[in-house]
Amino acid sequence: MKEKEIRAVYNEKTIRVYQAYPDIIADEAIKLGTFGSHFSMNRMTWIKPSFLWMMYRCGWAEKENQERVLAIDIKRDAFDKIVKNAIVSTYSDDMNISKEEWQNRVKNSDIRVQWDPEKDIEGNNLPYRSIQLGIRNNAVKEYVNDWIVHIEDITPFVKDLNLSRKKGIDITSVLPKEKIYPLL
Repeated sequence: MKEKEIRAVYNEKTIRVYQAYPDIIADEAIKLGTFGSHFSMNRMTWIKPSFLWMMYRCGWAEKENQERVLAIDIKRDAFDKIVKNAIVSTYSDDMNISKEEWQNRVKNSDIRVQWDPEKDIEGNNLPYRSIQLGIRNNAVKEYVNDWIVHIEDITPFVKDLNLSRKKGIDITSVLPKEKIYPLL
């Protein structure tokens, strides 16, 4: 098993990412099919292709301002562009560049990448890392105006899963069917 893998729900044209928001942003996104005036275009937004990592992050839609979980299908070529142009968010000595050069790349990049431990159903770390991508500035504008193909509010599904999970019911078979995403 690789240390870093992108696992996602995808087809030939799109890949699904997840984000969690308060009602005002989620309602507007569902209505418009993209993000609207309540979504900040001036800050970094993080997209996550891993369903369980999103559940860990938003507390199964129970954390404040993350009560609504959106499944967002974006163009695969856009996702590939994001991954290809992402700058790692944490410096390490094995990057073959100086810390100053890395800081300059971070400062000038609209795309950040973090590899965090993947989570299981209970939020425990798994032995591989899952990708999160932070986008800002022009990348956010492209995301909102061009890359999004479909937005679905999956909050009821998330809440049902969480209720079953809390009752000790095995929900593994009904989780989104993620598979390893091939990067070119």
